[in-house]
Amino acid sequence: MRSRNLMLTLAALAVVVALAACSSSGQSSGEGQKDQAEKQASGEQAQKQKPAEKKSRGRQEPPKKMTKEAKSKQVAPKKGAEQGPRKVRNALEPPKDKTLKLTVPEMKQIEDDPIPTGTGTNEALFRDHAAVHLRDTGFPWQRTANVYIAGHRIGFPGTDSNLAFYDLEDLKKGDKVYLEDAEGREYTYQVFGKLVVEPTNLSVLKPIRGKNIVSLQTCTLPDYTNRVIYRAVLKDVKS
Repeated sequence: MRSRNLMLTLAALAVVVALAACSSSGQSSGEGQKDQAEKQASGEQAQKQKPAEKKSRGRQEPPKKMTKEAKSKQVAPKKGAEQGPRKVRNALEPPKDKTLKLTVPEMKQIEDDPIPTGTGTNEALFRDHAAVHLRDTGFPWQRTANVYIAGHRIGFPGTDSNLAFYDLEDLKKGDKVYLEDAEGREYTYQVFGKLVVEPTNLSVLKPIRGKNIVSLQTCTLPDYTNRVIYRAVLKDVKS
C-alpha cells in the first residue's frame, strides 16, 4: 500500500514538472516566439534609425551572432525553372550589368538597395544584401517575366540583410514597388496579390502569361516554416 501511494505521489510530481516545463518552453514558439521576434526587431530597428545611419546599416563592424532564421542555408529555391523566363522576348534592350536596385516606399529598410542575382543557397549574397534576385527567373526589361526577389525576414545584424524584409507583410494591394536597372531605367510595379506557400512549392517561380511581375518573398512568422510572397505587376517604365 505504501509502495502504491509512493508511486502515485511520484507520478503527480512528474505531471506538475511537465506542465511547468511546457509553460516556459512555450516562449520559443507561437505567440511567445512572435513576441521575442518583435522585441528583437524593435530593438534593432531603434538602433538602425539613427540619423545618417540607415543605408550604412552597421557596416563598420563585422556581423555578430546570426539569428535563428538566418542559420537556414536556403532562403529561396535554388534557382528558377529552366523552361520559364529564359524563353520570353525582350521588351527593352537588356543592360550588360544585370544588377538591379529595389525601392519599396512602404518598407522601412528598402530604398535603392542593390539586388544581385544568385541562387537560393548563396549564403554570402543573402547575408550581405537586402535581397537577391533568383537566378533563372525574369528581369524587368523582358516583355513577360516573373522577377523573383527573396530576402531574410530577420537577417544578420551589421549587414544590409538585417530586418530587410521584416515588414514585407505591411504591403497592401495598390502599393508601389520600384526596380531600377544599370541603365537608369525605372520600372514601376503595383501590388496585386499575396501567396503563402511551402518552401518546396516551385510554381511561384513561373511567369504569368502576358505579364511582367515582380515577386517579393520572405519567411513567415513566427516559425519561419513557410514562404510569404507579394506580387506586383509592371505599370510603367521611365528612361
